[in-house]
Amino acid sequence: MNTSDATTPEKVNEEAWAEYGRRQIDRGYQPPEVTEIDWGFWGTGPGTSVLGDVAGYRLLDIGSGTGIHAAHLARDHAAFVDAIDLSATQQQRAQSRFASLPGVRFLLGDAAAHLRDAEPYDLVYSVHGLSYIDPYRLLPALRDRIRPHGRLVFSTLHTNLDGLGPSDTVAARHGELRLAKTAPIPVQVWTLAPAVWERLLAEYGFAVESIELLHAPGADNPVVCQLIQARRLPHTEAPRVVAQERSLRPPLAQAALGVGVIVTNPDGQVLMGQHRLGTYELPGGKVDACDGDGESIEAAAIRELAEETGLVAHPEDVRVLAVLLDARHDLNRLTAAVLIRRFQGTPTAKEPTVVAQWQWRRLDDLPSPLFVPSAQILNCWRPDLPIDHPPAHRYPVRSSPSASAAH
Repeated sequence: MNTSDATTPEKVNEEAWAEYGRRQIDRGYQPPEVTEIDWGFWGTGPGTSVLGDVAGYRLLDIGSGTGIHAAHLARDHAAFVDAIDLSATQQQRAQSRFASLPGVRFLLGDAAAHLRDAEPYDLVYSVHGLSYIDPYRLLPALRDRIRPHGRLVFSTLHTNLDGLGPSDTVAARHGELRLAKTAPIPVQVWTLAPAVWERLLAEYGFAVESIELLHAPGADNPVVCQLIQARRLPHTEAPRVVAQERSLRPPLAQAALGVGVIVTNPDGQVLMGQHRLGTYELPGGKVDACDGDGESIEAAAIRELAEETGLVAHPEDVRVLAVLLDARHDLNRLTAAVLIRRFQGTPTAKEPTVVAQWQWRRLDDLPSPLFVPSAQILNCWRPDLPIDHPPAHRYPVRSSPSASAAH
């Protein structure tokens, strides 16, 4: 965006939202924290559930405003969220409230410019933010920085307070930001018909999954919003990551439960090490069968992580995704898939004769070959990853109330 040209629609919007935030700061207003995303304005939409399970995923919030949605997803759903807004005053409001919250980063700047240099995102969402950015500038940047099969979910205006419906052409038009007891703030908005959005998204490599109209309650309110869900199509067939056993001999028959730990950092990378026999693996090991009640899956994950990598996690940091059954070689192998996104320390090779080094790896650059249980666990967590491995039956695990509250 040419910020020296005050006549461009996006420059008008930058100044408008800066003024909007300034007025809200002057009156001391902060919106309440949320437990659901309101894609419209009245709580009549489907809420956060449209995003699916985002635990451990790398998200971008475009037009994040006061940060209430980014904070909600980091705090309540264990996501890593970059929250970007062009308005310095809106980001000031967000930073003053949520700067110390783990899992969310607040970025000031232009979303399209940020995307050019950012690591790829698993999901990008926006609550009305895309209405203020030229889609011809933003959509190609989104295409290049959303992972193949990743999702774009956003809401935008369909019909305004004056009853004016969407446009059939891709052009910004006059709109207003309205605050009680103050003069309206003029903005330039891209209010596009659903068919136009569908055409634009297809042009830039997205398949639209659904477009839902969210109507205001009450017959006297003409406002309607669109909720659009799309998925990024792969440009080309992604190279497959293979998995292999460490030995052609079947493992010894045993009645034991293993645990494999997916550890993710704020950049969405996964911790992996190369075993001395050549395969790449996640941290993990056996769940100890002690006297009495024995060791829990969560305790085993924390212990194995510390013993192998030196990283320290706590029970509230552990999420058990599923138990996987691999029935091959006339043996049944059970492995618990665990996700940990919060930890202390730096990865260190604590057992160098087994794994000499632990490294953070991007999901679009996984090493090959993967140890079969690690490959199965990664695909249990992220079915879209291009990993070839023997099948495993998944037994989902319901989180305990305390674990659900922590995640």
